[in-house]
Amino acid sequence: MAVQIDQGREREQIMNAAYRCLIASEGASVSITDILQAAGLSTRAFYRHFASKDSLLLAMFRRDSERVTAELSAAAAGTLTAAEALRSWIDGALRLMSQEPRRRRALVLSSDEARRARGYAGEREWYHATSEAALAAILRRGVEDGSFPWANPEADAEQIQAILGYCLDTQLLRRPADGDARLAERAGELADRVGDFIFRALGAAPGPTPRADTGGGADPR
Repeated sequence: MAVQIDQGREREQIMNAAYRCLIASEGASVSITDILQAAGLSTRAFYRHFASKDSLLLAMFRRDSERVTAELSAAAAGTLTAAEALRSWIDGALRLMSQEPRRRRALVLSSDEARRARGYAGEREWYHATSEAALAAILRRGVEDGSFPWANPEADAEQIQAILGYCLDTQLLRRPADGDARLAERAGELADRVGDFIFRALGAAPGPTPRADTGGGADPR
């Protein structure tokens, strides 16, 4: 009798094992064999889902990128005004690195091993383009309702994404010695400062920052 394979679960099992191995390796290269031993699966299981280690790394990047953009988009969609939506996006984005499981995954996905994967640059471009499209939609709402009178939606979305990306890279590399509570506090302070700067550039009143849900999500350990 043939054994029924839950391919979705098996694929997730491989990706989560890869995260565990790459986090534990602290920058050293990890082999497919290492990953499969951690997952408790066979080589055949790996090649059912991935053509190579590069394709596995790209799938990990895409999975986390889609989760982030979906969460930020859902939070923005739950607001009443364009100004609230943009504040929500900025606050949510800049709090990502205050969640330790996500910070560990981001370190993996920005590691030299991940960057060497063939197709990595294309995945980063996809992520930035997706985020910029969502931000441009928010800015267009703001132009229509008058809350962002100086906005040029497509061009400004690209600049906002660049600012947020720079801030996230800085947060990723600079972790306060006094732990997670201070990290979350600093993320909130940064969101306020960056949000005020962006709102002024758009010709909008800064206004208060709605606080995003800072739940850590699934831990790959």
